[in-house]
Amino acid sequence: MAAVGGSLLSVTIDGRNFAIPADAEANRGLGGFTNEVEANGDGTGRLIKTRVPGMIDGLTVQIDDTRGDHEFLQARANSNNFFPVALSYVSGVTWQGDFQITGDLMHASKATTASVNLNSTGEITRQS
Repeated sequence: MAAVGGSLLSVTIDGRNFAIPADAEANRGLGGFTNEVEANGDGTGRLIKTRVPGMIDGLTVQIDDTRGDHEFLQARANSNNFFPVALSYVSGVTWQGDFQITGDLMHASKATTASVNLNSTGEITRQS
């Protein structure tokens, strides 16, 4: 079976489902460790492992002002708590984790969308 790419189907942020434009693309980082190798003076090296959170970067969601989507997302960003997020792909796979919104949360009035960046408390896991 070939790898399947394409449109993201939807995202659920703290229990609220958001539509995603069909041409939108988001970057997913599972979290875990990033590695670098540093040299020693005797010609050997050592491995430096730094834990990094999972992330979803550049996610574009539809904003419906009549249901208060922008305010809903801003309230989550204002919160000190992480919240559940599930991102569904056209391949049938859903990735989940506990996240917080990072960076600026801006609404594009003509496109009725917002770009949302999310960082996790740990690693992102596959649901299905």
